[in-house]
Amino acid sequence: MFPRRIATVIVSILSLLAAASAADTSGVPSPAARMERRMADLRKSPLELTALLYRMPKGADLHNHLSGAIYAESFLEEAVAEHLCVDKSTMSLVARPAGAAQCPAGLVDASAVPADNTLRNALIDAFSMRNFVAGPQSGHDHFFDTFGKFGAAGTGTLVAEVAQRAADQNESYIELMALSGGGPIAALGQTVGLTDDFDATRRKLEAAGLAAQVQAARAKVDQMEQARRAALGCTRNPDSAACRLVVRYQYQVLREFPKQQVFAQVIAGFAIAAADPRVVAVNFVQPEDGYNSMHDYSLHMKMVAYAKSVYPQVHISLHAGELAPGLVPPDGLRFHIREAVETGQAERIGHGVDVMYEKDPAGLLKQMRDRHVAVEINLTSNDVILGVKGERHPLPVYRKYGVPVALSTDDEGVSRSQLTEEFVRAVLTHNLTYSDLKDMIRNSLEYSFAPGASYWRERKYSAPVSACAAGRKSAACADYLGKNEKARLEADLEDRFAAFENSRE
Repeated sequence: MFPRRIATVIVSILSLLAAASAADTSGVPSPAARMERRMADLRKSPLELTALLYRMPKGADLHNHLSGAIYAESFLEEAVAEHLCVDKSTMSLVARPAGAAQCPAGLVDASAVPADNTLRNALIDAFSMRNFVAGPQSGHDHFFDTFGKFGAAGTGTLVAEVAQRAADQNESYIELMALSGGGPIAALGQTVGLTDDFDATRRKLEAAGLAAQVQAARAKVDQMEQARRAALGCTRNPDSAACRLVVRYQYQVLREFPKQQVFAQVIAGFAIAAADPRVVAVNFVQPEDGYNSMHDYSLHMKMVAYAKSVYPQVHISLHAGELAPGLVPPDGLRFHIREAVETGQAERIGHGVDVMYEKDPAGLLKQMRDRHVAVEINLTSNDVILGVKGERHPLPVYRKYGVPVALSTDDEGVSRSQLTEEFVRAVLTHNLTYSDLKDMIRNSLEYSFAPGASYWRERKYSAPVSACAAGRKSAACADYLGKNEKARLEADLEDRFAAFENSRE
């Protein structure tokens, strides 16, 4: 306890020094300096700190799975609306047979759940980490098992829930992993097969109907966008915080599928992202410690590299290093992040928990810094899935080496969390200052896949680009912001910071 107290005192002193240096020439603290001091004071009051950080501008949530972001209660409401059934033996939702007026024998109609609190609570616990206690089942297994339990419920109409929660917490941009290559795309890959000749296999996929799958994915994005805007009333209230929130989508490759199906998913994902500007990146999901995920990992990275050569404009963010000692053999911790960066050409890494177990970790960290490869940090899920937290978490190491990091949620519905909680955890666990958080928040937009150029001259965030050097109201700056969505979001973030720092709440 003694060293921890010393660290806390040191951070408080540094916070005060930072605040003092931010005072204007008259000695009056700037709004940012006052906020620095206020946050330092609130370390002793986590509840007040939470209230403050809830209001703080947070920029972007770059690592957010749509199905995992939805709370169990919403899935149960959706189950009633979709006339689903409940299998009490597995605590999961089940589709009612087509044309059936009732659920089959042994299953319970979802409409009965609201009146049965015992069943409702059991389902919420099964769909999330609420009340979970490790025993025969680990946190890792319970977490990933939840997706199969609520998977029968649709998510397309629930994007509005995620958007509203993000807007309420003063977020301005979100990238949702909402499309996946399961179903028809994977089936196409199974039919076509896979050889060492990626070019030939891609042409076979295209001849077998890949274009139709691209169009189907674009139609799904249309449906999600229409449902989101309708639920939020964006036609009537286009300037509401939730309607102003910019929502973009990522395509998910299911890495535990057979390799021929993974290749089809990769090619389809890149084709979809190239065809639809709302789909900003391709990613890999499912447990990284699964058999296919481990056995085919290097092959998967070569697939991504090939697809990038065909579709060079498509962005790549890869789950890599979501592993911990004991979960896989020691040699399984030695190469995932490096291959994602070097072979898979990842522009961002999701999780990156096992970085210090990689071969030459210092060299890898410097390479990530020099290549500007950002890391999406998910503190809560790293804790509940891997048991990695506190001093065992690499967040301070990434920051020490100058690797850009941004806080994100991963699966806030399953984890029963939200982005504010990630900030609270970061401040209290890793002794971050207000200026530390501002840098990470600016990172979240700078390293987002929002289109266009940056608002900033360089990534120290000290001065805007030359077009805006004369001020935001200049014609040159207005023209620049109009052409670059990323710059527009970043300029808006600075306005939000100013309003937050000048607030007396």
